[in-house]
This record gives sequence, C-alpha cells and structure tokens, in this order.
Amino acid sequence: MFDLPWWHAVLIALAGMWAGTINTVVGSGTLVTFPVLVALGYPPVTATTSNAIGLAPGTISGSIGYRHEIRGQARRLVQFGSMSLVGAVCGTILLLSLPSDAFETIVPVLIGLALVLVVVQPRVSTWIAARKGERPSRPGPLLMFLIFLIGVYGGYFTAAQGVMLMAVMGMLLAEPIQRLNGMKNVLSAVVNVVAGAIYAFVAPISWPAVLLLAVGSVLGGMLGAKVGRKLPPAVLRGVIVVVGLAAMIQLVAEHWF
Repeated sequence: MFDLPWWHAVLIALAGMWAGTINTVVGSGTLVTFPVLVALGYPPVTATTSNAIGLAPGTISGSIGYRHEIRGQARRLVQFGSMSLVGAVCGTILLLSLPSDAFETIVPVLIGLALVLVVVQPRVSTWIAARKGERPSRPGPLLMFLIFLIGVYGGYFTAAQGVMLMAVMGMLLAEPIQRLNGMKNVLSAVVNVVAGAIYAFVAPISWPAVLLLAVGSVLGGMLGAKVGRKLPPAVLRGVIVVVGLAAMIQLVAEHWF
C-alpha cells in the first residue's frame, strides 16, 4: 500500500499537520496540502478527493477543541449544518460530473479567489468589528443561503471555505469572533466529512496520502485549538499566499504548456 518514497510520506504528513493547524485557526489549509500533493505527482482531482478525506479528521479535532466557545449553539449549528451538508453534496456532484479538464481550468481561479480572501481577511474583520452593533443576532435567509453556497464550494474545492464562513457569519451575526471561529470549524467539518464520505466510494483516491494527511491533520487540529490563536495571523497568511501562488503557477503551466 505504501509504495511511495519515505520523504514523500514525511512531506505529506507535515503538510497535513500544518493544514490542520491553519484550518482550525484561520482556514485555507487546503492551499498547503493540495499543491504539495500536486507537486508530488498526484492528478488534481485525486489530490482534491484525497485531501478532502484526509483533512476531515483534523476539522473534527479542531471542532472538539472549540467545544467551550460553541456551547449553547446546538440549534444554530443544526440549522447551519443542514445547509452545509446539502451544499457539500451538490459540490461533490459538480466535481464528479464535470470533466477533469474543466476542474484543471477552474481550480487556479478558485485558488486565486481563496488567496484574495486570505489577504483581505484582516480588513474584513476590522470592518465587521466596526459594524458590530448593526448585525442581527438571529440567522436570516441570506446567511442560510450563503452558507449553502459555501458548502457547494467546499464540496467542490475546500480551500478557504473557513475564511468565507468567517466573513459571512461575521457580517450577518452579532457574535464574538471566537464563537464564530468555533462554528466555522464545525461547518467545515460537516462539509469535509460529507464530501469525503462520497469520494471514498465513487472517486479516485490515494489511500496512503489520505492516511498520512489524516494523522497529520488530527495533530494539527489539536495544536491549532490549543496554541494556534497565539501565533501571528500574518505569518500563517503569508505561508498560505506563497504556497497558493506556487500551486496556481504550477497548475496553469501544466494545463497550458
């Protein structure tokens, strides 16, 4: 089963751990693991499906780490989670229905969008804080619809869904940032678990990569929940942007040249 070089295994596991940490604290861990898998020779669709399954345990461990922040939010999480679940199913159907050429064309655009969201996140957070008194305390139809759309995006390509969730919930809910982050982790876990469960039965998967990513992401999720909030967000964003740009360049070069 493990017919890959030892240094590939180490690199994938470390990428999974870093992604698990980033997903819990910021989001966008896929922008680390996806380009690593592609650089090691995995086809883009296989890299995406293996990545979704491998990072799912890390999103679960990150959610458990935020259990105190989301205490008393069960009703909201059921409402939001149902939208994320339906969206994730739709996103996986898109990934499996569209031709691989379409995926290879769309993914660089999605990575670019994700990178923009990572870069502007501090400004979004500042704007959200300034409008704190103007936001409703109850979820409305707009927020539910946006969570569904993010679920579709996450089911298709998981990168930066956490950043998107933080942005829309922060703009449309009057809640502390740490509570929003805890809810974000739960919703990301729903999308990853649903998408991963579907991919496991009907999509091309590299199970060695999945296992290595899963082990790394669980450790990273626990690390992110405990100490990740103390790390400088600018450092995490900088790494994500650099790795994401490298992935965009590589995918565009492979597709067009």
